[in-house]
Amino acid sequence: MNEAPTQRKSLVLDVNAVLLAADGGNMQRTGRSLIFALHGALRAIKLYPLENAAVQKALAEVTSQARNILSFEDSIEIRVAGDVIYVNATRLRLDLENFASFSHLLSVFRTSQVGAIHIDKEVEQRDWLIFLSQLQTPAEGGSPYDDLVGRLQTAGVHTISVDMPTDHEAGGGGSSKERAKRTYAQSVAVTKDLMTSVRLGQSPNIKKIKRVVQSIVDQILHDETSLVGLTAILDYDEYTFTHSVNVCIFSVALGKRLGLTKLQLYDLGLAALFHDIGKSRVPAEILNKTSPLTDDDWRTITDHPWLGLLALFQVRGTNELAYRAMIVAHEHHMKTDLTGYPRSLRPRQLSVFSKIVAVCDGFDAATSSRVYQKNPWTPADVVKEMRDNPRRGMDPVVVKAFINLTGIYPVGTLVILDTMELGIVHAINPIAEMLSRPIVRIIGDPLGNVLHPGELVDLADRDDNGMHRRTIIKTENPERYGIRIGDYFV
Repeated sequence: MNEAPTQRKSLVLDVNAVLLAADGGNMQRTGRSLIFALHGALRAIKLYPLENAAVQKALAEVTSQARNILSFEDSIEIRVAGDVIYVNATRLRLDLENFASFSHLLSVFRTSQVGAIHIDKEVEQRDWLIFLSQLQTPAEGGSPYDDLVGRLQTAGVHTISVDMPTDHEAGGGGSSKERAKRTYAQSVAVTKDLMTSVRLGQSPNIKKIKRVVQSIVDQILHDETSLVGLTAILDYDEYTFTHSVNVCIFSVALGKRLGLTKLQLYDLGLAALFHDIGKSRVPAEILNKTSPLTDDDWRTITDHPWLGLLALFQVRGTNELAYRAMIVAHEHHMKTDLTGYPRSLRPRQLSVFSKIVAVCDGFDAATSSRVYQKNPWTPADVVKEMRDNPRRGMDPVVVKAFINLTGIYPVGTLVILDTMELGIVHAINPIAEMLSRPIVRIIGDPLGNVLHPGELVDLADRDDNGMHRRTIIKTENPERYGIRIGDYFV
């Protein structure tokens, strides 16, 4: 009696294994065919004018092979790692027949600093023509990758996008700080596209946004300090976009401290990036108003949580967007006692994601320069206010975790030391008992001379007598000294 279920289970496993093997074999065949077609098109574009029949035939073959894969896959990812090519996570086998094709494609990827190509279902032959032409166009100074991304955006190619190699794929290429800067810049650009698309009533590219969030999560898990440090770039001209990215970075880092899984961090990062999407429905003349807001202006701005909820419901491909993002967009200003906005019609418990985003949103908003807030609070003052003032309506447990993340003196705080040196907090001290003694970059000596980039010092260091070499005596407003904090993090 007990054997039949076991046999049925074994049979199901065998069938699944066969199907999986068949699917992998199918991707081997179609993936290799796509690589052959790409190699042929790259060579044809290199040898002949674009209108030549050989070029058009090669482009038609690439388009056909891509559509073949897209008939059973939602999208295509071609990724290189060392000397290996993957198509949708299937490693393609290298042999004598495809050696030339593989080698050429790997060479093109390396020259362009491209780690992966993403192809959407809507890809057309024109997109392939522009992309493959630009892929082989030498950079005009600077980063080949950044140059390629810029030229694709200018040409209006949205169905094919590229990623930088990951640390492992690039063999650790570039410093962690450089990788963080690329991740941050790309995140701001994608957020700008997102807000613009929603404002114009268009559908944003959800896959591209997800890839940005994945990059942020991966960077936070690998090196939290480099990316969190970039949130100190206080440029109010780009506030709407940098704010969403900063809140995403802080939320993911805070979620990591709270023990969320990597998958939960992806969902949290996506919700944080979307939290202010409702502001894309608020008139720009109100958002950018330099004079004091009227009561009507304020009411319009406080509409953005429910406008964000509606905007996310209307996003095409909502099945790909976690409903947590909608909840966070609606709840992030409600406060834990529900005295915020929008007012709840019945008692409710705010989601954990909403509580996390509310803390990160409040911190970044209060410390950022905006058109109507030229002199923001210092990070240290904001942390103290969030901790000590219950009327802010923030969850005390989440605030405590945030302080453990940022320290008593958050990254970007301008401090005066007892040596009369001027410093900017670079990172919190990894020693838990030393939250009040962060890593500081000395940017001014006791005589008032400005130092750039300055020297990193650990305020936990002691002299031969066991006394701390340096101690913070007060925080200061950078505006008073004409200092741009962001200059020390880029």
